[in-house]
Amino acid sequence: MRRIRKIVFPGLVIIITGSLFFSLLSCRKSPQQDYRKVVLYCSVDQEIAEPIIAEFEEQSGIDVLPRYDTEASKTVGLVQRIRAEAASPIADVFWSSEIFHTIRLARESLLVPYRSDSTKNWPVLYADPNGCWYGFALRARVIAYNTTRIAAGDAPQSLEDVLESKWKGRLVMAEPEFGTTGGDVASWFAHYDTAKATETLEALKANDIRLVAGNSTAVRMVATGQADVCFTDTDDVYAAQRNGWPIAMNYLDQGGDGALTIPNTAALIKGGGNPKEAEELMEFLLSEQLEKLLFSSDSHNCPIRPALAKQFKHYIIPKALSVDYDKIADNLTAAIRTAREVLQ
Repeated sequence: MRRIRKIVFPGLVIIITGSLFFSLLSCRKSPQQDYRKVVLYCSVDQEIAEPIIAEFEEQSGIDVLPRYDTEASKTVGLVQRIRAEAASPIADVFWSSEIFHTIRLARESLLVPYRSDSTKNWPVLYADPNGCWYGFALRARVIAYNTTRIAAGDAPQSLEDVLESKWKGRLVMAEPEFGTTGGDVASWFAHYDTAKATETLEALKANDIRLVAGNSTAVRMVATGQADVCFTDTDDVYAAQRNGWPIAMNYLDQGGDGALTIPNTAALIKGGGNPKEAEELMEFLLSEQLEKLLFSSDSHNCPIRPALAKQFKHYIIPKALSVDYDKIADNLTAAIRTAREVLQ
Protein backbone atom coordinates (compact mmCIF):
# COMPACT_ATOMS: atom_id res chain seq x y z
CA MET A 1 0.00 0.00 0.00
CA ARG A 2 1.33 3.46 -0.88
CA ARG A 3 1.94 5.83 2.03
CA ILE A 4 -0.29 8.88 2.15
CA ARG A 5 1.12 12.21 3.37
CA LYS A 6 -1.02 15.10 4.56
CA ILE A 7 0.04 18.73 4.21
CA VAL A 8 -2.08 20.82 6.54
CA PHE A 9 -2.77 24.51 6.06
CA PRO A 10 -5.15 26.50 8.25
CA GLY A 11 -8.64 25.52 7.22
CA LEU A 12 -7.44 23.30 4.39
CA VAL A 13 -6.27 19.70 4.06
CA ILE A 14 -4.51 18.50 0.89
CA ILE A 15 -3.81 14.80 0.43
CA ILE A 16 -1.04 13.77 -1.95
CA THR A 17 0.74 10.50 -2.51
CA GLY A 18 4.26 9.88 -1.23
CA SER A 19 5.61 9.57 -4.78
CA LEU A 20 4.21 12.96 -5.73
CA PHE A 21 5.61 14.51 -2.55
CA PHE A 22 9.15 13.42 -3.36
CA SER A 23 8.71 14.51 -6.98
CA LEU A 24 7.87 17.99 -5.78
CA LEU A 25 10.93 18.04 -3.53
CA SER A 26 13.07 16.90 -6.44
CA CYS A 27 11.83 19.78 -8.58
CA ARG A 28 12.67 22.22 -5.83
CA LYS A 29 16.19 20.87 -5.42
CA SER A 30 17.20 20.57 -9.06
CA PRO A 31 18.44 24.16 -9.51
CA GLN A 32 20.76 23.74 -6.52
CA GLN A 33 21.93 20.34 -7.73
CA ASP A 34 22.81 21.78 -11.15
CA TYR A 35 24.75 24.69 -9.67
CA ARG A 36 28.52 24.17 -9.83
CA LYS A 37 31.07 26.44 -8.19
CA VAL A 38 34.72 26.65 -7.25
CA VAL A 39 36.37 29.07 -4.82
CA LEU A 40 39.60 30.58 -6.11
CA TYR A 41 42.24 32.52 -4.20
CA CYS A 42 44.13 34.55 -6.80
CA SER A 43 47.11 36.89 -6.34
CA VAL A 44 47.33 37.72 -10.05
CA ASP A 45 46.29 41.33 -10.70
CA GLN A 46 42.49 41.41 -10.78
CA GLU A 47 42.26 43.23 -14.11
CA ILE A 48 44.42 40.48 -15.68
CA ALA A 49 42.68 37.53 -14.03
CA GLU A 50 39.03 38.54 -14.43
CA PRO A 51 38.65 38.04 -18.21
CA ILE A 52 40.56 34.75 -17.97
CA ILE A 53 38.26 33.51 -15.22
CA ALA A 54 35.27 34.59 -17.30
CA GLU A 55 36.59 32.48 -20.19
CA PHE A 56 36.78 29.42 -17.93
CA GLU A 57 33.25 30.04 -16.64
CA GLU A 58 31.95 30.27 -20.20
CA GLN A 59 33.64 27.04 -21.24
CA SER A 60 32.89 24.97 -18.15
CA GLY A 61 29.60 26.28 -16.82
CA ILE A 62 31.26 26.48 -13.40
CA ASP A 63 30.81 29.63 -11.33
CA VAL A 64 34.17 30.87 -10.01
CA LEU A 65 34.07 32.70 -6.70
CA PRO A 66 37.40 34.58 -6.63
CA ARG A 67 39.16 36.41 -3.83
CA TYR A 68 42.04 38.69 -4.78
CA ASP A 69 44.90 40.15 -2.79
CA THR A 70 45.78 43.82 -2.41
CA GLU A 71 48.87 45.33 -4.01
CA ALA A 72 50.33 46.17 -0.60
CA SER A 73 50.09 42.60 0.72
CA LYS A 74 50.52 40.86 -2.64
CA THR A 75 50.29 37.05 -2.32
CA VAL A 76 51.16 37.05 1.38
CA GLY A 77 47.64 38.00 2.46
CA LEU A 78 46.09 35.03 0.68
CA VAL A 79 48.81 32.70 1.92
CA GLN A 80 48.03 33.74 5.48
CA ARG A 81 44.32 33.10 4.86
CA ILE A 82 45.05 29.59 3.58
CA ARG A 83 47.02 28.90 6.75
CA ALA A 84 44.37 30.39 9.02
CA GLU A 85 41.60 28.39 7.33
CA ALA A 86 43.48 25.08 7.31
CA ALA A 87 41.05 23.40 9.73
CA SER A 88 38.06 24.43 7.60
CA PRO A 89 39.22 25.56 4.15
CA ILE A 90 37.16 28.05 2.19
CA ALA A 91 39.12 28.02 -1.07
CA ASP A 92 39.57 25.15 -3.50
CA VAL A 93 42.36 26.45 -5.75
CA PHE A 94 45.28 28.83 -5.28
CA TRP A 95 46.45 30.67 -8.39
CA SER A 96 49.53 32.61 -7.38
CA SER A 97 51.57 35.13 -9.33
CA GLU A 98 54.74 33.73 -7.75
CA ILE A 99 56.24 30.43 -6.65
CA PHE A 100 58.08 30.87 -3.35
CA HIS A 101 55.11 30.98 -0.97
CA THR A 102 53.44 28.16 -2.91
CA ILE A 103 56.47 25.97 -2.21
CA ARG A 104 56.16 26.79 1.48
CA LEU A 105 52.44 25.93 1.54
CA ALA A 106 53.24 22.54 0.00
CA ARG A 107 55.86 21.92 2.67
CA GLU A 108 53.24 22.70 5.33
CA SER A 109 50.93 20.02 3.81
CA LEU A 110 48.28 22.62 2.98
CA LEU A 111 48.17 21.57 -0.68
CA VAL A 112 47.26 18.22 -2.23
CA PRO A 113 48.61 16.49 -5.36
CA TYR A 114 47.02 16.99 -8.73
CA ARG A 115 47.91 14.75 -11.64
CA SER A 116 46.47 14.40 -15.12
CA ASP A 117 47.61 13.62 -18.65
CA SER A 118 48.60 17.29 -18.94
CA THR A 119 51.07 17.10 -16.05
CA LYS A 120 52.87 13.88 -17.02
CA ASN A 121 55.69 15.63 -18.88
CA TRP A 122 55.65 18.94 -17.00
CA PRO A 123 59.14 20.52 -16.83
CA VAL A 124 60.83 19.45 -13.61
CA LEU A 125 61.89 23.02 -12.82
CA TYR A 126 58.24 24.07 -12.68
CA ALA A 127 56.71 21.11 -10.88
CA ASP A 128 56.55 20.01 -7.27
CA PRO A 129 58.03 16.50 -6.92
CA ASN A 130 54.80 15.36 -5.25
CA GLY A 131 52.52 17.09 -7.73
CA CYS A 132 51.29 19.69 -5.25
CA TRP A 133 51.91 22.68 -7.54
CA TYR A 134 52.84 23.50 -11.13
CA GLY A 135 54.46 26.61 -12.57
CA PHE A 136 53.74 28.36 -15.85
CA ALA A 137 53.74 31.80 -17.56
CA LEU A 138 56.92 33.58 -16.49
CA ARG A 139 57.66 37.13 -15.45
CA ALA A 140 61.17 38.42 -14.81
CA ARG A 141 62.75 40.88 -12.40
CA VAL A 142 63.92 44.05 -14.11
CA ILE A 143 65.40 47.49 -13.54
CA ALA A 144 62.92 50.12 -14.75
CA TYR A 145 64.11 53.63 -15.52
CA ASN A 146 62.69 56.99 -16.60
CA THR A 147 63.51 57.52 -20.27
CA THR A 148 63.27 61.32 -20.05
CA ARG A 149 65.89 61.43 -17.29
CA ILE A 150 68.20 58.55 -18.22
CA ALA A 151 69.53 57.66 -21.68
CA ALA A 152 69.29 53.98 -22.61
CA GLY A 153 73.08 53.65 -22.75
CA ASP A 154 73.44 55.05 -19.23
CA ALA A 155 70.75 52.94 -17.57
CA PRO A 156 71.91 50.26 -15.08
CA GLN A 157 71.87 46.73 -16.47
CA SER A 158 72.63 44.64 -13.40
CA LEU A 159 72.25 44.49 -9.65
CA GLU A 160 75.90 45.45 -9.34
CA ASP A 161 75.41 48.56 -11.50
CA VAL A 162 72.75 49.94 -9.18
CA LEU A 163 75.21 49.84 -6.28
CA GLU A 164 77.35 52.55 -7.90
CA SER A 165 77.34 55.88 -6.08
CA LYS A 166 75.88 57.78 -9.04
CA TRP A 167 72.49 56.20 -8.26
CA LYS A 168 72.46 57.48 -4.67
CA GLY A 169 69.03 58.83 -3.77
CA ARG A 170 67.59 57.87 -7.16
CA LEU A 171 66.38 54.31 -6.49
CA VAL A 172 63.16 52.85 -5.04
CA MET A 173 61.87 49.32 -4.53
CA ALA A 174 58.85 47.62 -2.99
CA GLU A 175 58.97 46.56 0.63
CA PRO A 176 60.48 43.07 0.75
CA GLU A 177 57.77 41.51 2.94
CA PHE A 178 55.31 41.25 0.08
CA GLY A 179 55.03 40.22 -3.53
CA THR A 180 57.98 39.29 -5.71
CA THR A 181 60.49 41.61 -4.03
CA GLY A 182 60.95 39.20 -1.13
CA GLY A 183 61.66 36.35 -3.53
CA ASP A 184 64.04 38.55 -5.49
CA VAL A 185 66.04 39.45 -2.37
CA ALA A 186 66.02 35.79 -1.29
CA SER A 187 67.44 34.88 -4.71
CA TRP A 188 70.49 37.05 -3.92
CA PHE A 189 71.11 34.89 -0.86
CA ALA A 190 70.61 31.71 -2.89
CA HIS A 191 72.65 32.79 -5.91
CA TYR A 192 75.54 34.48 -4.13
CA ASP A 193 75.76 33.73 -0.41
CA THR A 194 74.63 35.30 2.84
CA ALA A 195 77.67 37.55 3.16
CA LYS A 196 77.50 38.87 -0.42
CA ALA A 197 73.74 39.35 -0.28
CA THR A 198 74.00 41.26 3.00
CA GLU A 199 76.75 43.45 1.54
CA THR A 200 74.45 44.17 -1.40
CA LEU A 201 71.67 45.29 0.93
CA GLU A 202 74.11 47.47 2.86
CA ALA A 203 75.26 49.07 -0.41
CA LEU A 204 71.66 49.79 -1.33
CA LYS A 205 71.17 51.37 2.08
CA ALA A 206 74.27 53.52 1.52
CA ASN A 207 72.72 54.62 -1.79
CA ASP A 208 69.62 55.82 0.12
CA ILE A 209 67.21 53.38 -1.49
CA ARG A 210 63.58 54.11 -0.60
CA LEU A 211 60.99 51.42 0.18
CA VAL A 212 57.44 51.82 -1.14
CA ALA A 213 54.16 49.92 -0.92
CA GLY A 214 54.51 47.77 -4.05
CA ASN A 215 56.00 47.30 -7.51
CA SER A 216 53.33 49.37 -9.24
CA THR A 217 53.96 52.22 -6.81
CA ALA A 218 57.68 52.04 -7.52
CA VAL A 219 57.09 52.23 -11.27
CA ARG A 220 54.68 55.13 -10.86
CA MET A 221 57.27 57.06 -8.84
CA VAL A 222 59.84 56.56 -11.60
CA ALA A 223 57.35 57.63 -14.27
CA THR A 224 56.48 60.83 -12.39
CA GLY A 225 60.10 61.76 -11.68
CA GLN A 226 60.02 61.05 -7.93
CA ALA A 227 62.77 58.50 -8.59
CA ASP A 228 64.89 57.59 -11.58
CA VAL A 229 65.27 53.82 -11.18
CA CYS A 230 63.39 50.97 -9.50
CA PHE A 231 63.38 47.20 -9.15
CA THR A 232 60.12 45.67 -10.42
CA ASP A 233 58.63 42.95 -12.66
CA THR A 234 58.17 42.86 -16.42
CA ASP A 235 54.39 43.10 -16.21
CA ASP A 236 54.52 46.40 -14.32
CA VAL A 237 56.73 47.90 -17.01
CA TYR A 238 54.44 46.67 -19.80
CA ALA A 239 51.48 48.22 -18.00
CA ALA A 240 53.34 51.53 -17.67
CA GLN A 241 54.28 51.53 -21.34
CA ARG A 242 50.67 50.78 -22.30
CA ASN A 243 49.73 53.91 -20.34
CA GLY A 244 52.25 55.94 -22.30
CA TRP A 245 54.55 56.53 -19.34
CA PRO A 246 58.25 57.28 -20.00
CA ILE A 247 59.45 53.88 -18.76
CA ALA A 248 61.91 51.35 -20.18
CA MET A 249 63.68 48.38 -18.59
CA ASN A 250 66.77 46.24 -18.44
CA TYR A 251 66.64 42.74 -17.02
CA LEU A 252 67.96 42.62 -13.44
CA ASP A 253 71.05 40.57 -14.14
CA GLN A 254 72.83 39.03 -11.15
CA GLY A 255 76.59 38.97 -11.66
CA GLY A 256 76.32 38.21 -15.38
CA ASP A 257 74.32 35.02 -14.72
CA GLY A 258 70.90 36.28 -15.77
CA ALA A 259 67.70 37.63 -14.26
CA LEU A 260 65.37 35.87 -11.85
CA THR A 261 62.29 34.48 -13.60
CA ILE A 262 59.12 33.98 -11.59
CA PRO A 263 56.37 31.60 -12.75
CA ASN A 264 52.72 31.69 -11.88
CA THR A 265 51.69 28.62 -9.89
CA ALA A 266 48.46 26.67 -9.53
CA ALA A 267 47.64 24.30 -6.67
CA LEU A 268 44.74 22.45 -5.07
CA ILE A 269 44.08 23.47 -1.47
CA LYS A 270 43.75 20.59 0.97
CA GLY A 271 40.19 20.05 2.16
CA GLY A 272 38.50 22.26 -0.43
CA GLY A 273 34.78 21.62 -0.69
CA ASN A 274 34.46 21.44 -4.49
CA PRO A 275 37.08 18.89 -5.58
CA LYS A 276 35.66 18.02 -9.00
CA GLU A 277 35.26 21.63 -10.05
CA ALA A 278 38.69 22.43 -8.60
CA GLU A 279 40.29 19.80 -10.83
CA GLU A 280 38.57 21.26 -13.88
CA LEU A 281 39.91 24.70 -12.99
CA MET A 282 43.40 23.26 -12.46
CA GLU A 283 43.31 21.67 -15.90
CA PHE A 284 42.39 25.04 -17.40
CA LEU A 285 45.13 26.90 -15.51
CA LEU A 286 47.72 24.44 -16.77
CA SER A 287 46.54 24.58 -20.37
CA GLU A 288 48.23 26.06 -23.41
CA GLN A 289 45.17 28.26 -23.80
CA LEU A 290 45.82 29.83 -20.41
CA GLU A 291 49.42 30.68 -21.30
CA LYS A 292 48.21 32.25 -24.54
CA LEU A 293 45.64 34.31 -22.62
CA LEU A 294 48.27 35.52 -20.15
CA PHE A 295 50.69 36.39 -22.91
CA SER A 296 47.97 38.26 -24.80
CA SER A 297 47.02 40.19 -21.67
CA ASP A 298 48.77 43.38 -20.59
CA SER A 299 51.16 41.33 -18.43
CA HIS A 300 52.71 39.51 -21.46
CA ASN A 301 53.90 36.54 -19.41
CA CYS A 302 56.46 34.41 -21.24
CA PRO A 303 55.16 30.85 -21.84
CA ILE A 304 57.16 27.91 -20.50
CA ARG A 305 56.17 25.85 -23.54
CA PRO A 306 59.08 26.32 -25.98
CA ALA A 307 56.98 26.09 -29.13
CA LEU A 308 54.54 28.64 -27.76
CA ALA A 309 57.30 30.98 -26.58
CA LYS A 310 58.76 31.08 -30.10
CA GLN A 311 55.53 32.65 -31.31
CA PHE A 312 56.12 35.62 -29.02
CA LYS A 313 59.83 36.31 -29.50
CA HIS A 314 59.59 39.96 -28.49
CA TYR A 315 58.67 38.96 -24.92
CA ILE A 316 61.09 36.06 -24.46
CA ILE A 317 63.31 36.55 -21.39
CA PRO A 318 66.84 36.56 -22.89
CA LYS A 319 68.82 35.03 -20.04
CA ALA A 320 67.18 33.37 -17.06
CA LEU A 321 69.08 32.97 -13.82
CA SER A 322 69.83 29.32 -13.14
CA VAL A 323 68.75 28.90 -9.54
CA ASP A 324 66.83 26.38 -7.45
CA TYR A 325 63.40 27.76 -6.48
CA ASP A 326 63.40 25.54 -3.40
CA LYS A 327 66.65 27.13 -2.30
CA ILE A 328 65.13 30.58 -2.70
CA ALA A 329 62.13 29.46 -0.61
CA ASP A 330 64.58 28.19 2.02
CA ASN A 331 66.13 31.66 2.22
CA LEU A 332 62.91 33.65 2.09
CA THR A 333 62.27 34.28 5.80
CA ALA A 334 65.88 35.10 6.69
CA ALA A 335 66.34 37.26 3.58
CA ILE A 336 63.24 39.33 4.31
CA ARG A 337 64.27 39.76 7.95
CA THR A 338 67.80 40.83 6.98
CA ALA A 339 66.49 43.23 4.32
CA ARG A 340 64.17 44.81 6.84
CA GLU A 341 66.94 45.18 9.43
CA VAL A 342 69.44 46.65 6.97
CA LEU A 343 67.20 48.91 4.89
CA GLN A 344 65.17 50.50 7.67
